[in-house]
Amino acid sequence: MKRDKSEQLFEKAKQYFPGGVNSPVRAFRSVGGTPLFIQKGDGSRIWDADENEFIDFCCSWGPLILGHNNSKVREAIVTAVQNGTSFGAPTQKENELAELILSNNKFIEKIRFVSSGTEAVMSAIRLARGFTGRNKILKFEGCYHGHVDSMLVKAGSGLVTFGTSSSAGVPESFVNDTIVVPLNNIEAVKKAFEEFENQIAAVIIEPVPANNGLLLQTKKYLQQLRTICSENKTLLHFDEVISGFRLGFEGAAGYYGIQPDIITYGKIIGGGLPVGMYGASKEIMAKISPDGDVYQAGTLSGNPVAMAAGIAQLTECLKADFYSLLETKTKKLCAAVEDHARSKGYKFRMFNIASIFWIAFTDQENIRSADEIDAASMSKFRVLHSELLESGIYLGPSGYEVGFISEAHTDTDIDKTIVAMCKALDKVFAQ
Repeated sequence: MKRDKSEQLFEKAKQYFPGGVNSPVRAFRSVGGTPLFIQKGDGSRIWDADENEFIDFCCSWGPLILGHNNSKVREAIVTAVQNGTSFGAPTQKENELAELILSNNKFIEKIRFVSSGTEAVMSAIRLARGFTGRNKILKFEGCYHGHVDSMLVKAGSGLVTFGTSSSAGVPESFVNDTIVVPLNNIEAVKKAFEEFENQIAAVIIEPVPANNGLLLQTKKYLQQLRTICSENKTLLHFDEVISGFRLGFEGAAGYYGIQPDIITYGKIIGGGLPVGMYGASKEIMAKISPDGDVYQAGTLSGNPVAMAAGIAQLTECLKADFYSLLETKTKKLCAAVEDHARSKGYKFRMFNIASIFWIAFTDQENIRSADEIDAASMSKFRVLHSELLESGIYLGPSGYEVGFISEAHTDTDIDKTIVAMCKALDKVFAQ
């Protein structure tokens, strides 16, 4: 596989951007080699600057649930652009997308559009603090909530600790209001509430943690969090930037049948354009300016082009059997590759839920917390990633990232990927 043009573009990019990229994982440092500069995408396929063709299981990190260059989304964008790109004023498209979402999601009553998942989380945390009059936020080790200062923390040395910064430039004063506990440990949550009684504004969790592996939690555990939050007048915040509209139209809240107090969304609702959203009950959302005293604003919030893309995409997601068909394809891929690995005695799993999967070099039945991930196994993913690229299969360039199935992936795509993955695994374990 030639990478001449990508290599040239990367060398030039390093003159302009830190590390040559505008988001760190794109630099390929986890898997080695030169990052691919993507030229175009269509359906399940992408082509790089060297005209190499790949079946894409990154899907722009999740938003492209219909695949690349979907005709209905594209036409909606083109039509909207012909009327202008931004007004900084209300448009009918905002109402249309909001009505489409709220009439099909019983877990939220009012929403606010923003421009990214990070912005949605930042705004929702401020809302939780404003609504409860409390300052502290409890988060979980292994969950990622965007590059919000108070969320860029990792656990300290104890079972229940204030976080320690995982990024330079985050003041200790921000970190000191963030409590970090391990996932899948309800006793740690209870202890935190005992130590910080009447101080915790919200518990924030990815109900489907999918930014540091796929750390699937049990419904019982999530329900226990709901109960503890209710008992302590603390808001339960589901960060569904990845799982929202991916597990089903109602996301993880609908999948598990659990009512959070605040939900944040992103990715899929933009149809490939930058959109985020947070939602809650009418009572909680009444605290948001201009109705309430929690301020949040954005020039490009509710951008008409992005709204049009979202309407087109989410309308398709409401089709009969849309989600069940995605899940069927995902299970077919994962089961076939796991069967091959099992027959060869490889320590290998493909954890999956709905249309999300994660490759792990382990023989554990479940991995529910970040400390259960074998960091040394990432060297195997590095080899696997390289072998799959040579076979025309594109995964996100990190073994901690998940993969996604889109509507555009065909049975032929899945069959080809199964063959490629099995051959790649044989080479990984032959070393």
